[in-house]
Amino acid sequence: MTLELERSNQLEAWWAKIRRNYRLTFDHIPFWRYLGTSVFLVILNLLGTLLSCSLVAYSFARLRWPGRGLCFTLLLATMMIPAQVTMIPQFLIMQKLGWYNTLQPLWIASFVAPAFYVFLLRQFLKGIPRDLEDAARLNGCGFLRIYWHIMLPLVRPTLAAIAIFTFLTTWNDFMAPLIYLADQRLYSLSFGLYAFQVQVTQPGTAKGMGMVMAGSLLMTLPVIAIFFFAQRYFLRGVTLTGLKS
Repeated sequence: MTLELERSNQLEAWWAKIRRNYRLTFDHIPFWRYLGTSVFLVILNLLGTLLSCSLVAYSFARLRWPGRGLCFTLLLATMMIPAQVTMIPQFLIMQKLGWYNTLQPLWIASFVAPAFYVFLLRQFLKGIPRDLEDAARLNGCGFLRIYWHIMLPLVRPTLAAIAIFTFLTTWNDFMAPLIYLADQRLYSLSFGLYAFQVQVTQPGTAKGMGMVMAGSLLMTLPVIAIFFFAQRYFLRGVTLTGLKS
């Protein structure tokens, strides 16, 4: 057996240390399982939020039905209720439904149209000229075809902004997995990294902190990519919301 020692420069030493942190991170935690769970939750929350919010906002902005103003006022009033007030009732409901320690509580709420996103879409839809809708009705389109073929293409900037908000909220969500999940196999990436940090770090020491930072950087990369590639859609959707023709 021969042991050879080769002196490395400072740059090579830093690079080897960085690679070691990432390799140990992948060895100590099921990173790809956590990542797959987070991607799954992001997809379901995006589909639920965009579909439900666009339908509800379309009904508030373009359809006339009894009690529309009162219902919209009640919807906005729900934004005044702190999340801490409804946290325990929601947990009890999910527990009674048998959804504790499952992923259902982490995405089912997106299909009931969050009020803030409904408000954004409604303000944009109210600025679309009525002439487009009237012309579609003269050509035999019902309200669902008008919603799908006319309204949705016109509100794409606002939908993009809502998709960015939803992605960031779901990707960084820590409180919901902490409340509803007990099985480590169901952890999302954010909560999985927190559990990993608790295991490898101790108060007053730096043990395992390199692995935690490596995992945190990997989690942050999609957020950075979203910022650089989708910021123009976000700015356009927010600035155009509420403008009337």
